[in-house]
Amino acid sequence: MVEDLKRKVLIVLTVLLLLSSAQAGSTDRLSGHQCTDFQTANFLRGSKLKVQFLLFTHSSPSCGELILADDGIKNCSFNSSLETKIIIHGFRALGTKPSWIEGLVHAILHSSQVNVIAVDWIYGSTAAYPSAVENVTLLALSISQLISKLLALGVSGTSIHIIGVSLGAHVAGLVGHFHGGQLGRITGLDPAGPKYTRASPEERLDPGDALFVEAIHTDADNFGIRIPVGHIDYFVNGGRDQPGCPRFISAGYKYLICDHMRAVHLYVSALKHSCLMVAFPCASHQDFLNGRCLDCVDPFLYSCPRIGLQEQAGVNMRKLPKEVKVYLMTSPSAPFCVHHSLVEFHLQKTRNTVTSIEITFFSNSTKDTAKITIRTTSCLPWNLTLPSKTDISYELPTACA
Repeated sequence: MVEDLKRKVLIVLTVLLLLSSAQAGSTDRLSGHQCTDFQTANFLRGSKLKVQFLLFTHSSPSCGELILADDGIKNCSFNSSLETKIIIHGFRALGTKPSWIEGLVHAILHSSQVNVIAVDWIYGSTAAYPSAVENVTLLALSISQLISKLLALGVSGTSIHIIGVSLGAHVAGLVGHFHGGQLGRITGLDPAGPKYTRASPEERLDPGDALFVEAIHTDADNFGIRIPVGHIDYFVNGGRDQPGCPRFISAGYKYLICDHMRAVHLYVSALKHSCLMVAFPCASHQDFLNGRCLDCVDPFLYSCPRIGLQEQAGVNMRKLPKEVKVYLMTSPSAPFCVHHSLVEFHLQKTRNTVTSIEITFFSNSTKDTAKITIRTTSCLPWNLTLPSKTDISYELPTACA
């Protein structure tokens, strides 16, 4: 794992050296106001923080309207009667606009009629990663001041939902901390791990930062944080090595970032598609794979949490204990959702040779196969949680858990 991370960092440095000069953000005119795009930065110019707040609405989902906080947010299309989603991106090694930002904005506006504010801090997030980390507190203060102006307009703090990606998740946590943990919701999409795994709760995303804090973990062995940071922490496919992501350095940038960015793509897909990504509370990923955690009773009252839902039916968010770890599997591509099936089988006698079993799931339009290898063992029977919509192989251990 350490060598993989070193190779990934080397790729980043190589790409940075080839980075071209900055281009100015473009503007167009749509729906009676100017459309402002994200800035483009060059890491050679330093990392001075230069924040833009871009407003997207249901009537103009592709046109970012620049919010000027100094005018009291009165001369823009912001609707104080609607809920507000604030998106915060993370470290931008190339100094460019996040490729996923438009998809996330459109997915949010597709699922609900809200205000969407995208925080553009490209200038402060470019250059070296430690420099971006140094800008986190100042950025959080800037966002906090914007939220204070929204509250002055009559916006309810509980109607504010911050979605932070990677380093942006910890910015979101700090913003929530500045508001006494009284904002409605924070969603961390693979919160950054470097510089934060050993940080104090006051410095990183934490359950006390909002009335409800959730995190989706997809790269816990590299760029994502490996510890729980919310009321609910989704460890997708164990929180690492996502299906469909390349495992060889020859894949270049996709190898570098695929697992880390999978959290964003999962969230977008969950908002756009009707199929549910249901997760199950469990002590460990291995226990989940062994079929020991299919009970949604404790602490979720018969309704396990689902990624992306605006409201978690049957779950009293305010009474949830902190740091509930939940697990789920996904398929390699959108819409990512799978059906989890518990397979239980009994062998009549101890096996002295390796046994292979192939299980095929049939539905109206798909056929999915799981291959199970049982090594010589005297521990029977076996339970196993299997996802459909994917071909996958399992090798059961020799010792009983």
